[in-house]
Amino acid sequence: MHDFIIKAEKLIKEYGRGENMTKALRGADLVIPSGSFTCIVGPSGHGKSTLMHLLGGLDRPSGGSVLIDGQEMFSLSHQQLAALRAKKIGFVFQFFNLLENLTALENIEMALMLSGIPEVQQKQRATELLELVGLSEKANSKPGQLSGGQQQRVAIARALANDPPILLMDEPTGNLDSTAEAEVMAVLETLNRKGKTIILVTHSNEIAERASYLVKVRDGLIEEASWTEQPLKKIA
Repeated sequence: MHDFIIKAEKLIKEYGRGENMTKALRGADLVIPSGSFTCIVGPSGHGKSTLMHLLGGLDRPSGGSVLIDGQEMFSLSHQQLAALRAKKIGFVFQFFNLLENLTALENIEMALMLSGIPEVQQKQRATELLELVGLSEKANSKPGQLSGGQQQRVAIARALANDPPILLMDEPTGNLDSTAEAEVMAVLETLNRKGKTIILVTHSNEIAERASYLVKVRDGLIEEASWTEQPLKKIA
């Protein structure tokens, strides 16, 4: 029996009104096992990214609920929800969003500062995070001096500033070549082995085949959510 770190019930997300209404999610139910490497897959336009934004509390649903460690997110005030996100979830997106005028180390230190980490601890913690993602030698390099894979690894280190139990990712390797993708996936698998729950939205069959838990989204619903005991079939 597995523990679940996130539980979504009857999630609905609607955009627009009347004849122009679009139902991105139609009552989705989902549990994310604690410590899993979860991939969310499915055709474009069927609700994957909407689901990710709701699981991370980046948007509010039209109906339904999301619990993190038993805490219902959308019963919280905006301030309380922001605090919960900062404590529980690190976000990584397709675009790295690094500050171009800061070094790799300084980009992470900035996240630590915003998280309220004391100044005397920021450099040490940032150095440890760069080491964790295998980029100690790039501490003083600015984003323009780094490859795409290296920039994404800095973004992952930044997302770990608060040591959150969950990393939530939307197409984190979408802009990377196969070599850089392999570098990023190696880091994510290491973090997963260390106990982080990884939730990754992807169109890539190759990445999905490496998941321990696979969620298939179709027509705004969860078509399937299961542990992957056997090699996965290609995703339609």
